[in-house]
Amino acid sequence: MKKIFTITLLMCGLASFAQTNDSMSSDSNENSTYKQWSLDLAGGVHMPVSLFTPGYFTNTPDLFQMDLGIRYMVNEKFGFNLDLGYNRFEGDKESLDFQTNYYRVTLEGVVNARNLIGLDAISERLGLLVHGGMGVSGLDYSSSNDNLDHMLNFQAGITPEYRITNAISVFADLSVIGHVRQDRAFDGFSVSETRGFDGMLVNASVGISFALGEGAMSIDYAPNDMEARLDDIAAAMDKMATENGDDDQDGVPNYLDRDNTTESGVRVDNKGRAIDLNKNGIPDDMESGLDTRYVSSSDLKNIIARNNGNNKNLIKQLINEGYVNVYFRFNSTKPTTYSLGAMNTIVQYMKDNPSASATLTGFADEIGNPEYNKTLSERRAKMVNDVLVAAGIDASRLTYNGDGEDASVDKSSDEARQLVRRVTFRVN
Repeated sequence: MKKIFTITLLMCGLASFAQTNDSMSSDSNENSTYKQWSLDLAGGVHMPVSLFTPGYFTNTPDLFQMDLGIRYMVNEKFGFNLDLGYNRFEGDKESLDFQTNYYRVTLEGVVNARNLIGLDAISERLGLLVHGGMGVSGLDYSSSNDNLDHMLNFQAGITPEYRITNAISVFADLSVIGHVRQDRAFDGFSVSETRGFDGMLVNASVGISFALGEGAMSIDYAPNDMEARLDDIAAAMDKMATENGDDDQDGVPNYLDRDNTTESGVRVDNKGRAIDLNKNGIPDDMESGLDTRYVSSSDLKNIIARNNGNNKNLIKQLINEGYVNVYFRFNSTKPTTYSLGAMNTIVQYMKDNPSASATLTGFADEIGNPEYNKTLSERRAKMVNDVLVAAGIDASRLTYNGDGEDASVDKSSDEARQLVRRVTFRVN
């Protein structure tokens, strides 16, 4: 009988070793970032449920039992555990005297239920293992001449975990163990005649787990593999949508677009840059329209003539007559690049005339809701105000407001609408 017991122990150990080695060879690359081995040490109380001779019993629950687990997780979902256990049963004060030592070897499958029940969404430190398997057990009776009873055991349990560090966790475990072919009661005095599960035992333990291996952290706390893959796919799709989008609607996708702020309706090259053959910083398609808003040489001569050759107030007159404006893209509060010169003109004028103040008035085109456009025009004026303040102009010298829609141009013309999406200035 002892030979059978010993051979069975060796078979369990070899089976565990073979399973873990096969698993390690096939999955080592995939799980190399996690520690897949664990050494689990635990101790606690037990409660023998059945098979006691009348007059013999123990406290419920009773000290003590110990447990050593050598565990290997194939992946973040499943693994194997070689469980070595010891229990000592002694009679209560009111029981007849007895002492029995119990030894157990069990090979179990382990399921990591952490991701299945959503603990990963609650805390990255919480874990949960569910285990079950079979093995062999031995009861050593001090009261019997045949003092070693060999039997098969079937074990199932649940193990909540809490990770303290990347390599150390604490856990609690509740396991139920059923015996087949238990010939004697736990006290050793009566002979069992029950078929099937003729002995039941419940163990409750607390313990500490040491994660072993080359990874950064125990695989018990690895993220949900499926969710991680879905997140990667979603991120890749978002990246594709962003790169293949066309934010400025110039026909060039974002990932090729060197200038993602070109105006609507402006021709661009294959890099998304507005065509500007004369290199003056203004897209060629907008120059003819903008000529009506910027001072021409003939306008300048007329202004000088009206001032009898006195150029002292020339800049002020150009500003107040609408030749200096800041323009915006459709539904945007970001000034266009070619408007930076206009803002620089205002900044320079305000610095050259420390006593001057300026009123900024924003406008929008007629596309969209009038109330929204009113707010948009105010936001554009506020944006230019903030730029001037950042450039060194005291905020007390500036006021701003929004006049909403400017209906002075043809609503159906993209180029004409560009002229009214602006901020104008009035200086004193």
